[in-house]
Amino acid sequence: MDQESVVSKSIRYALLIFSLAVVLIPVYVLIITSFKGLGDADPSRTWFLPQSWEFGNWSKAWDSLAEPLLRTFMLVIPSSLISAMLGSMNGFVLSKWRFPGANVVFTLILFGMFIPYQAVMIPLLQMILDLAANLPDPSAIQGIPTLIVLHVVYGIPITTLIFRNYYESVPTELIEAARVDGAGMLRTYFSVVLPISIPSFVVVLIWQFTSAWNDFLFALFFSSSSNGPVTLALNNLARASILADYGASMAGAVITSLPTLIVYILLGKYFVGGLMSGSVKG
Repeated sequence: MDQESVVSKSIRYALLIFSLAVVLIPVYVLIITSFKGLGDADPSRTWFLPQSWEFGNWSKAWDSLAEPLLRTFMLVIPSSLISAMLGSMNGFVLSKWRFPGANVVFTLILFGMFIPYQAVMIPLLQMILDLAANLPDPSAIQGIPTLIVLHVVYGIPITTLIFRNYYESVPTELIEAARVDGAGMLRTYFSVVLPISIPSFVVVLIWQFTSAWNDFLFALFFSSSSNGPVTLALNNLARASILADYGASMAGAVITSLPTLIVYILLGKYFVGGLMSGSVKG
């Protein structure tokens, strides 16, 4: 191995180690602070290990976040599945079952990706309040049900884009063969297209799961601490006392981040493969 190759490899490894350190330093601070008491969790002692290990921070955080965690799963699972199915159907129709004006419809759907939440928050809130006022039990749609609808609606543009790009790489001959056999649009979708859509479903489900799980703005406007997701409960945990309880807050942050971390660990390789599967047509 020549000297130039050794130097190049050394630089490459040094950059990787530096990048790893940059990523792991906040994780290190997060974890060690979660075991510190009120007096020990001081900014001047950020980098030091706890003087005494306080495991009570974790039980306090769990007591505050257990029910919101369950509600968050009730939010992210249906919203991810529904938006993925709708995006898959849209992508199939817009790529393989074209109709006059399909490109215009696709452009209008994508336009929803560029509308910031903040621009429509007040009109959305007023619309939800008006709808709730006409129901026998207005509280029935508050909290998780409202958030599910919002995340499905805001998820449709990105899921449609991902599935349309993926279906563009599916051979048109496969669809034409199904038509020759007498299959209509729905039969072709469920019998031919859906079984080969697993890579894109993995990408979309991870994306939607993460987006809904980490959302705070919708939760702040359309739910409360009694019926909202875990991000709202984590914010309330950090503000629960006059003296900031950094230990419990950091423990809560670790607990809250675990589900998305587990999802990426288990499905991360499929996520990258699904993204690349629709990148090349043919």
